Amino acid sequence: MLTDLRHLLRLFAIGRCFARQDALFVLREAPVGAGARSLLGLFQSAFGRRWPERREGERLAAALGELGPSFIKLGQVLSVRPDLVGAALAEDLGRLRDKLPPFSWAEARAVIEAELGAPVDSLFAHIETEPVAAASVAQVHLAETSDGRAVAVKVLRPGVETAFARDLTLFAWLADAAERHVAGMARLRPRDVVASLRDWVAIELDLRLEAAAAGELRDNFCDDPDVLVPAIDWQRTARRVMTVERIRGLPIEDRGALQEAGLDLHELAARVIRVFLKQALRDGYFHADMHHGNLFVSTADGRLELVDFGIMGRLDLKTRRFMAEMLGAFLTGNWRRAAEVHFEAGYVPADRDVNAFAQACRSIGEPILDRPVTEISIGRLLAQLFQITETFGMRTQTHLLLLQKTMVTVEGVARSLDPEINFWEVARPVIEDWARDNLGPAARLREMAETLNDTLRRLPAILDGLERLAAAPATAATATATATGKIQKPAPGRAAAWALWAIALGLIAVAAALH
Repeated sequence: MLTDLRHLLRLFAIGRCFARQDALFVLREAPVGAGARSLLGLFQSAFGRRWPERREGERLAAALGELGPSFIKLGQVLSVRPDLVGAALAEDLGRLRDKLPPFSWAEARAVIEAELGAPVDSLFAHIETEPVAAASVAQVHLAETSDGRAVAVKVLRPGVETAFARDLTLFAWLADAAERHVAGMARLRPRDVVASLRDWVAIELDLRLEAAAAGELRDNFCDDPDVLVPAIDWQRTARRVMTVERIRGLPIEDRGALQEAGLDLHELAARVIRVFLKQALRDGYFHADMHHGNLFVSTADGRLELVDFGIMGRLDLKTRRFMAEMLGAFLTGNWRRAAEVHFEAGYVPADRDVNAFAQACRSIGEPILDRPVTEISIGRLLAQLFQITETFGMRTQTHLLLLQKTMVTVEGVARSLDPEINFWEVARPVIEDWARDNLGPAARLREMAETLNDTLRRLPAILDGLERLAAAPATAATATATATGKIQKPAPGRAAAWALWAIALGLIAVAAALH
């Protein structure tokens, strides 16, 4: 009861904030009763104001930003769920950025020394006491290590874990109540939204995990001419502190400075697209927050410099094949094939009509094919496709929604540099190289060999278990004969074991042939 009361008081404060930002439309459109709607009207009258010049998404983003870090992260989670909030709201929430006043140097110093177990003066030859950036979760100080390397030190905001824990408990309480008591809410799976938020927060609040993400991405782009991922200083990294190589590039949003530095904006736009496709297609591991604020450009060689690795996406090989084949089918007008790949991937239930789904694909693709290539947005094409697939029983694929949202962001960054950039002209070499290596007969044989090798590695344990299973009837028969004095026909356990070993030898022969 006391917990419920605390949640209700917190909801009252949240409602006042939503009213001030004219964002109560979110609750008015929810499937709630007439009494609740009347209460919302009173709230708006007592505490609200109108912002007719703002879009609904902008008003909602303002309310979430005012409520602090947990609500900002909730907005970012919802920005990749257009199936829940609609495409327009999702797009505005995708621009949600958080900036808060910095916390004091004394607090930052205390966190650094507690986490790294040494005085700041012994860890750094110099560290700036004023942060270069401050957000709701952490702030960043520029420094120089005791061995002379220029670094940036990210420090978690004191008390941020407590604030997240409180609000995540509230979100879970609300999601549970909504699924149990509000008609139609279970279909939207609000508990899944809270679970996604909890996963993202776990990474953001343990900087070792963000550092590991940066390390994996850096390994994937070792010696790549298009991108630089800064190195992690693991000796000065812990749960609440991360030290990373300092980047010195220009912000990608500063077109004037980029042009003054003599950088080719068309080539830079193409590089943004190439870097994203290399991550998503080649590696299956991508930076999922590639907005302007996280991208810089080296004036020395024009390479992209990436920062902030708190939100990452991962795609397995099956998903990457699906994406490549599906996009290729759309852009060639092969609607039947576009539908078939959804069924082959298991995204659409097998009992649905593939011809009807092909027709739905045509309804999305036909209006696009006649437009100039420079006007085709792949991210928006995917958004429309995911909306239609729901009517055919396709469950929400969160990893695909994250990919779609990142695609929209990347296209926006590229077109801000060069409005005439031809996405497909840039993407084609990357996609063709990947398709040649991963979609042809040789790739299928290689995959079969890898699957077989994996089976062979597990074969001893499998055979051991099967031998015990085969021997069990014989053991039981012996025990029964001892107890009853009757002779039982022995079970063919040894014959079964020999058969299993024969199958294993056959598998080894096949694996050798495939290699």
